[in-house]
Amino acid sequence: MAEKLTKYSEFWPYYLREHAKPQTRAIHYLGTGLALATLVLAFATGNYWWLAVTLVAGYGPAWIGHFFIEHNRPATFTYPFWSLISDFRMFGHFVSGTLGRELQKHQIRTA
Repeated sequence: MAEKLTKYSEFWPYYLREHAKPQTRAIHYLGTGLALATLVLAFATGNYWWLAVTLVAGYGPAWIGHFFIEHNRPATFTYPFWSLISDFRMFGHFVSGTLGRELQKHQIRTA
């Protein structure tokens, strides 16, 4: 992507295109789920070292997916905040069963 995006409404379709392969999305769901679990664990136990694990659990699988499955650069490197929001948005669409519609709406071809 040559031009820097300035609106989240432009970023979201870009984000979905960068996650076109179902395997990439699956490994993201794993990372997001692990991140949520370790976040809950940190607050439930009062052991805030779990927050460091949260970062590794969330970003580790996602970056592996981008480098080895999707073969692209994680959006986190350029758009960290929007990327984090979109990780949870995509996870929410997956859990609610609406991701297929969202991909179709933005004309995202899944590999």
